[in-house]
Amino acid sequence: MSTELHVRAAGFVLYRRVHGHVEYLLLQAQSRKRHWTLPKGRVDPGEEELETAFRETREESGITSHQVDLIEDFRREIHYTVHGNRNKRVIYWLAELKDPETAVTLSDEHIAFRWCTIDDVMDLIHIYPVLQKLMKEADEFIHSSK
Repeated sequence: MSTELHVRAAGFVLYRRVHGHVEYLLLQAQSRKRHWTLPKGRVDPGEEELETAFRETREESGITSHQVDLIEDFRREIHYTVHGNRNKRVIYWLAELKDPETAVTLSDEHIAFRWCTIDDVMDLIHIYPVLQKLMKEADEFIHSSK
């Protein structure tokens, strides 16, 4: 039996369409200024992962489940190690903002947000290959769907 601690989390690859282009929401962490990430967070006891994704997105960006269309055909699970000794598993779904002008309201966990093209996303998350792979898959999925 493994003694490693496992962290379960869930979130969204949240995007909007503006003037024919796709833009993704990235949040800049308060604690690590160079850290840009997607809306996500730990699964609370008794909570389903999709429920966590919606809750964390609302808490971190102010965007609610009523303001997005969930793309149920896109669900990805990524794994990585945090703090050198804990395995983290994050499940991401794809969700499109219904109104591209919807305001983002940050929590105190973040200091900034950006709506980014896929190229800008890749630049901002370049130190996280597993996240880059996720974003490439999401971008390809969006562009192949329409």
